Amino acid sequence: MSRPASHGDHDELFAQLVVEVIVTDLSRSLAFYQALGFTLSRDAGDFASLRLDDRLLFLAVEPAHVRAARSSANLRVMVKDVDAAWHKALAAGATPIRPIADLGYGLRDFIVADPDGFELRFAQPVDGTSHG
Repeated sequence: MSRPASHGDHDELFAQLVVEVIVTDLSRSLAFYQALGFTLSRDAGDFASLRLDDRLLFLAVEPAHVRAARSSANLRVMVKDVDAAWHKALAAGATPIRPIADLGYGLRDFIVADPDGFELRFAQPVDGTSHG
């Protein structure tokens, strides 16, 4: 028996840990994340699943007054070339929260905000090695 198109694939359904970002405008957020290199797996109108390599990110639409009542966090995305990610984020119109820098905890990273203010931290080890 096949699963309706509104359901996710096996990876989406059984992924152990996936961040779901609550957004107010799915089209705007999809354009932003795709400009950063995420690929669209599924768009159900009020929910979307994106991939970055073999990792998942969910976007779900909720009205601004519902979203404002929730707590905030940031999502760390490990990349192979953080400097390239920085330039891609700026080109995508991301709002810089903290500029790119080598930091004392061993990562070169930066933080930007997506269109709904959710913080994204892109990082790679200071020594330039990739761990993923």
